[in-house]
Amino acid sequence: MMCEKKEIKRQLELIDHLQQLGVAYHFKDDIKDALKSIYASLSLSGITMMLQDDLHATSLLFRLLRENGFTVSQDIFNSFIDEQGCFKSSLKDQTTGLLSLYEASYLAKEGEMVLNDAMDFTTKHLQNFMEMEESDLPPHLREQVAHALDLPLNWRMQRLQTRWFLEACHKNSTVNPLLLEFAKLDFNMLQDIHKKELSDLSRWWTNLGLPQKLPFFRDRLTENYLWSVGWAYEAEHWSFRDIQTKANCFITMIDDVYDVHGTLDELELFTDAIDRWDVNAIDKLPEYMKICYLAVFNTSNDAAYRVLMEKGLDITPHLKRAWADLCKSYLVEAKWYHQGYTPKLDEYLDNAWISISGPMILSHAYCMSTELTKEASESFCKYPEISRSSCMLLRLYDDLATSSAEIERGDVPKSIQCCMHERNVSEAAARQHIKVLIKENWRALNGHRAAATPFEEQFKSVAINIPRMAQFIYQHGDGYAEADGETKNQVMSLLIKPID
Repeated sequence: MMCEKKEIKRQLELIDHLQQLGVAYHFKDDIKDALKSIYASLSLSGITMMLQDDLHATSLLFRLLRENGFTVSQDIFNSFIDEQGCFKSSLKDQTTGLLSLYEASYLAKEGEMVLNDAMDFTTKHLQNFMEMEESDLPPHLREQVAHALDLPLNWRMQRLQTRWFLEACHKNSTVNPLLLEFAKLDFNMLQDIHKKELSDLSRWWTNLGLPQKLPFFRDRLTENYLWSVGWAYEAEHWSFRDIQTKANCFITMIDDVYDVHGTLDELELFTDAIDRWDVNAIDKLPEYMKICYLAVFNTSNDAAYRVLMEKGLDITPHLKRAWADLCKSYLVEAKWYHQGYTPKLDEYLDNAWISISGPMILSHAYCMSTELTKEASESFCKYPEISRSSCMLLRLYDDLATSSAEIERGDVPKSIQCCMHERNVSEAAARQHIKVLIKENWRALNGHRAAATPFEEQFKSVAINIPRMAQFIYQHGDGYAEADGETKNQVMSLLIKPID
């Protein structure tokens, strides 16, 4: 029994290392098979009994199963709860176990009170550890705890976490040296691929000449590509990164048209032209809008043509719908602005989860999937439930960081201002409410992630990576608009500087 327990724990830690090192995509089938075998034993309560005294292993098992799409109950932690329904006080000295339980608690779904209690319990005691004298806690463990308390693993951008984990492994690591070396080579290899893609996109952007023809909009090619890498970094998803980066550039351009440059009459004409998806619809548009329209129309149709030639599938209806929905949501906000109208928070959010462009991102992720089939394409007739919570998080993170600056440049009131106006509360209180909504939407997203759906894992992965990337970009302010700040350093570490 003891040998079996050690083997299961070794397998779990190996899978965790593969994921945090960013190389799990090379071993997808092996990881699934290993977890399926463990999960089968779990359903018979064998492993649960075996690990009932090991908080670290139980927490790791729970997190890995949920991260990889298996249904596992919070009841797995019952053996660590006392008769009063609280986590046993004897656990407070198990730093590694607390750290693992802390990370597992951020996979909570709606209504899972045991995991909510676990989050509070572990946060309190891990913070206590950080207040101890340094000699009382090994330096490498102190660094891991500080890193986790700053941001849980489930909320982190994957490539940035991989870079941090690779560098942390040099200080004190149980990672196999050969695996560590493989991960370094893989990181640098992917970085070279990303550099080449960015170079190709830079050439496309220069030849397109939009910044010269339309100098009023934000020119952020590198940041737009970084977003795409954050959503899907693996080499096989190059086609998604290509079309999505181009779309990101156009989204920024059109967002600035609706927020700053266009008159309301012009915006209504442009929205109608996008909705009709007919090149003849541009006749009534002003010259600068014709340029915007044709850039979107031609690039989207090029992407659709590529998929049609490769797979015999027409994704044009999905791309058309995404662009039409985005522009319609922009028009709603433009009308609010011109009317001086401040919507209630729910009314704002019902529109804003679309105007943040999340459905556009997910439409591209779905349509550019390597495993797209005719049946799957036809099932994408409406945005799946996972879309709303994913896109809502993107909106809320954006609003927390950018709302004041965007209002100053002529934008509609954001969620913070809507909350302040509706509830008659201070900005600090409104911000706190938005943070509560962020936690609620993460729980909803975790639930949708675990639900059985016809959508492939890569689509779900992008849906989860959307808020992770938003959290990264907006954690210390607007890292998108203010690209000379912290974002520049992160771009260097992710896209430019290899790991030695």
